[in-house]
Amino acid sequence: MKIKKPNPLKKKAKKGFRGYPVATVAYYGPDNKRASKVAVGIVKGEGEDAIELERWYSEQGDVRFEPEIQQQALDFIKKNNVKSVVVTDGIIGCPHEEGIDYPEGGKCPKCPFWAHRDRFTGEIIH
Repeated sequence: MKIKKPNPLKKKAKKGFRGYPVATVAYYGPDNKRASKVAVGIVKGEGEDAIELERWYSEQGDVRFEPEIQQQALDFIKKNNVKSVVVTDGIIGCPHEEGIDYPEGGKCPKCPFWAHRDRFTGEIIH
């Protein structure tokens, strides 16, 4: 049995708010079990939009447990002099982007799990 190491991004988030800039970390996947994408945004001040955004992907693995991807995300955070980190509790939706990977207002054809689910709770919606 493979033991998963603690996620270093979640460890940083546990330190709480320490000021700006803030890194927002969001995980996406084809379902609620495997994160195939992580997006890290940098917010410089309260009420502002992210000014920097990087994404990392894994075709087969889970980005939450891939040391190389976690290190790249940590390096990006360090490069931007981040003081606080916020991480989503779980996987918050499909890794594909509406309007880019599939038509605006549509459902992702590659991720049927999310077609009728709330992306934050995972509960089925009608």
